[in-house]
Order: sequence, then C-alpha cells, then structure tokens
Amino acid sequence: MANSKFPALPLLAAVLLALAAPSLAGDPDMLQDICVADYKSLNGPLRLNGFPCKRPENVTADDFFSGLLASPGDTGNAAGSAVTAANVERLPGLNTLGVSMARIDFAPWGVNPPHTHPRATEIIFVLQGSLDVGFVTTANRLFARTVCRGEVFVFPRGLVHYQRNNGGTPAAVISAFNSQLPGTQAVAQTLFGASPAVPTDVLARAFQIDGGLVEAIKSKFPPM
Repeated sequence: MANSKFPALPLLAAVLLALAAPSLAGDPDMLQDICVADYKSLNGPLRLNGFPCKRPENVTADDFFSGLLASPGDTGNAAGSAVTAANVERLPGLNTLGVSMARIDFAPWGVNPPHTHPRATEIIFVLQGSLDVGFVTTANRLFARTVCRGEVFVFPRGLVHYQRNNGGTPAAVISAFNSQLPGTQAVAQTLFGASPAVPTDVLARAFQIDGGLVEAIKSKFPPM
C-alpha cells in the first residue's frame, strides 16, 4: 500500500515548486498597498533588502511622480549615449512594486556598451531613430536585429546585451524592467575598472593578450 504512494511524489514536488515560483521570480511581492521608500532611514544603522516604508501620513502624490524621463540625457561622452534611470533610488513610490523604467539617448552612431541587468528582464520601446540591438545567451549565441521607431525588443534577465544607434541622427528608447532596482554591470567597466583592480595577469590570460595592453585598457576605465 505504501509503495502505491510513491508515484505521487513527483507531482507533489512539482506543486511545491509552482507555489514557490512567485517568490523566486523578480522582486519580492508587496504586503501592503504602498510602501514609499524612506530615504532618511539610510542614515540609521538598519540595512534592509530594499527600503523601509514612510509612515502613511507622510506620503504624498509627489512620491509617485517623476519628470526624469521628459528630457534627453547628455550624450557628449565616449560612448555617445546617456541612460536616465527612474528606479526606486530616484522615485520612492516604486518601493516594493517590482517595476522601474529608464530613458536611453543616443548621439549619432552612439552605443550603449555591452552590459547586464542581474535582477531584471528589460524591454525597450524605440521613441525615435533606428538601432542595432542584441543579446548573447550562455551558449554564446547572439540574437540581434534592427529595431525602429515604435518597435520593441526584449533582453532576458542577466544576459549580456547592447544597443547601437545605426544612423546619423539622434535616437532614443524607453526601457522597462521587472525590478524596482535592476542593477547594471557594464562589461568593460566591470573588468577593467574594478576597485580593487582585477589582476592584470588574470585579464591577460582571459583575453589572450599581453599585460601591457591590459594596463593600457585599464587606463581608459578609471574606478567609478
């Protein structure tokens, strides 16, 4: 009789995994209607995975509003791009809601260099211009194409991806994330501009180049 119950174990395991899935995907679920981030709490000794909530009587409509994405960013840099984030660090009403946005502006031929978002999937909507975009899977397969005004493209969570303006006029996109703070790791800055520095011999062997060239590249990426 006991043996007849064993076939049910895989089904039970599947049910338990399904119930656990929401807690493993994206940001934790909220437990109240609103939890506006209390930035002042950062001055205290307590550190949380996120931000403590403001007292309800101190919350206003402005906590849920931002004009950050209304204006183009300054693209006068080496990459020719600017990312303006509207995440929980700049829009307190996003706390515990599991979403955020950004605006990315591109100078002609500008690039948003290869990077990852460790905590979120990203979807972009092209406001103007035309871009070449792509991401690389863990099997080293590149998925790339051109996207134009009014079109969207998705970059799966944690995968290295890039965007490049392929025209001689400015371009811009709006990005949406399924995290209040998706995080960004720029590949070149992470490897060549870390503090303390990644050992030169490690990078030399990884990229199969000499140490002098590694040092030359590091000089272009001072620690941030």
